[in-house]
Amino acid sequence: MNIKKLSIPDVLLLTQSIFKDARGVFLETYRQSDFIGAGIGPNFVQDNHAGSKQGVLRGLHYQIQQAQGKLVRVVTGEIFDVAVDLRKSSKTFGNMIGILLDDKKKEQLWIPPGFAHGYYVLSEWAEVSYKVTDYYAPEWERTLFWNDLDLKINWPLIAGEEPFLSENDNRGKNLKDAEVYE
Repeated sequence: MNIKKLSIPDVLLLTQSIFKDARGVFLETYRQSDFIGAGIGPNFVQDNHAGSKQGVLRGLHYQIQQAQGKLVRVVTGEIFDVAVDLRKSSKTFGNMIGILLDDKKKEQLWIPPGFAHGYYVLSEWAEVSYKVTDYYAPEWERTLFWNDLDLKINWPLIAGEEPFLSENDNRGKNLKDAEVYE
């Protein structure tokens, strides 16, 4: 597994070896010993899988308690994936990382607890699978506005279209008004 630190060093881009032959492809998407060796953990407790059509924007979500670390990968399609550092004590508080993930490179993004996460679907259809380090707790779920100007996210929106959002995502908060981590 190749590990690349991004502009926020705690967020990692992971590339596994892909084995190709006449039958197709094979790769290990998770091997606990490799992840522990890379300092990624604790154990994952839940797997999530979402399918979305082009133009859907999910996020930016986080849980203010029972914070979740996320290991994100695209099974089908292409997304623009975003992580925002909400750890007040961090040197990168309020900074974001945006990266393209797709089903061809099969890279994964490790987002530790303390970050908001969201993504925008670029392909006609995308399926995203992610492991989390704590259970979903709707009472602690919070949402940042995807278009908060303070975040400076350059979403690669489809020309002339507004993203398709859930009702919950339309009720987000700007970073300056949001609950954050110490």
